[in-house]
Amino acid sequence: PQAAGSGIPLIKAYLNGVRIPGLLRLRTLVAKAVGVILSLLGGLLCGKEGPMVHSGSIVAAGFGRGRLPFCGKDCLLFEELRSDHEVRDLVSGGAAAGVSAAFGAPVGGTLFSVEEAASFWSNELTWRVVFAAMTATFFTNLFLSAAVGHFTQLSSPGLVRFDIFQEDMAFDLVEFPIFVLMGVVGGLVGALFVIINYKLTVFRYRYIRRKWMMVAETALVAMATAGVGFVFIYTINDCTDIEPYDHHHAIVAKVFCKGDNQHNSLTSLFLTTPESTLKGLLHDKIGSYKVTTLLIFLVLYFLLSVWTYGLSISSGVFIPSLTIGAIWGRLLGYGCMEIFPHLKNNLGKYALLGAASQLGGIVRTTISIMVILVECTGDITLGLPLMMVLIISKWVGDFFSTGLYEMNIHVAGIPMLPSEPPPMFEDVKASDIMSKPVVCLPTICSVGKIVDLLKVETSCGFPVVEVENDSDSGSLETYGKLKGLILKSQLMVLLNFRIFAPDGAVQPRCLRSAKFRDFYSAQYKISDLNITASDRQCVMDITKYMAHNPFTVRISCSLPRLFRLFRGLGLRHLIIVNDKND
Repeated sequence: PQAAGSGIPLIKAYLNGVRIPGLLRLRTLVAKAVGVILSLLGGLLCGKEGPMVHSGSIVAAGFGRGRLPFCGKDCLLFEELRSDHEVRDLVSGGAAAGVSAAFGAPVGGTLFSVEEAASFWSNELTWRVVFAAMTATFFTNLFLSAAVGHFTQLSSPGLVRFDIFQEDMAFDLVEFPIFVLMGVVGGLVGALFVIINYKLTVFRYRYIRRKWMMVAETALVAMATAGVGFVFIYTINDCTDIEPYDHHHAIVAKVFCKGDNQHNSLTSLFLTTPESTLKGLLHDKIGSYKVTTLLIFLVLYFLLSVWTYGLSISSGVFIPSLTIGAIWGRLLGYGCMEIFPHLKNNLGKYALLGAASQLGGIVRTTISIMVILVECTGDITLGLPLMMVLIISKWVGDFFSTGLYEMNIHVAGIPMLPSEPPPMFEDVKASDIMSKPVVCLPTICSVGKIVDLLKVETSCGFPVVEVENDSDSGSLETYGKLKGLILKSQLMVLLNFRIFAPDGAVQPRCLRSAKFRDFYSAQYKISDLNITASDRQCVMDITKYMAHNPFTVRISCSLPRLFRLFRGLGLRHLIIVNDKND
């Protein structure tokens, strides 16, 4: 199930601190890669960019969890990269590498990881992510160049390239109101896309839950996409001469045309890959497509793209969003040519700005999209207009709905920690929002109580307190002087290696930290541990393995201050204590 969709919302949630089972597993990578290939071969309106981000994250996480069987034992790879902190940094670099490999944009990939994926950033992480992005771009260029027979001549930096514009991309100051209008249109259409897809997603969660239903819906969308295209190509007479407009980047097909030197421009839009369609809209000359053709294609492409995104397949939304924007951007360019004939209008310029505005209006990302498009086109001339339309489209879209990825996270019920605390909560104190009752552990605790606790408790960490009564006679849900914090994963490791002894006996020797990292990465369950009835009577000394100085705040701490501390330090647990450290 984790291989469905683009994967970016789940990666974003993971980097925010949410643990999603199976998200970064090898089988998910295989399903993702095979799925996106079949989705594109099936003619669905989707892109490969989102799955590339997810795939890059899985490959990166594999460096911290890799193991090879050797002589009946596991030979651990990159043992020092097994902590949660290191794996999280690797996933951030993998997300950037995925974008870089897709678009050949290492700087844009790095900024995408900063702006959209990672929730926690550091200076050390910056150079790691940049290095991963540059390496991904280099090897993508190397392999693609070798595939076309030029192994030493690196000329294909990314899977998706928009090619260099041959026309002058300069703009006039009087066009700035047009750019503002394009930003507004991108935000409105993007919000409409998100709202319709939200209703579709909710409908799927409620009614399309069986596997055969998911397969049937995907087959229905594929047939509708192919059928609608052929019907409109047949019914609409859009045949033009090939000779004046031979600069097509999409295919040129003589479908349903009577003349030998004619082609149907609708085939250059429908019967080709999404990337080729986008290139044609960006680079084809004036007259390649009729206005009515583009209007019909805009409506059909928008509706089919909304329907396709959210299917139980591996798919992305980057290329469909860019294509939708390029269509209405090209239409707006026709209008500008009629209204301002004295200006040197370039349809490719308006198509590119429309594409950027539309993508920004759907995913609500600004800086990284601008840099990616600049790197893909190799032209910085439109840097300011691109930034303008992206910011305006985000503002307009946020007025009506959240971004597409945030919507997916919300519908999936995944908790996300925002970047800023909620407004007007200065008077709310820590005592008003803390979890209670708190499940605590004594410093010396019986194995049976620990096992019973791990079976029912979903918390990942437990405060360790010093209680006055005997640890075996009291309840686990007790309070006392705070001594430290023990993680659920650490308790699992201690139980697995039987770091306990009968009451009064000498406790076993301490474990190395590598044991904790290795065992935790394997993701064992409490049911996998063989704890006997005699083991349940033993006791465990937690003080040797707990964190002796966990982060704490007083009960009088305000919510904004507590939130910034928790968010800024990337904490998982924050213990609330009173003036007596209870």
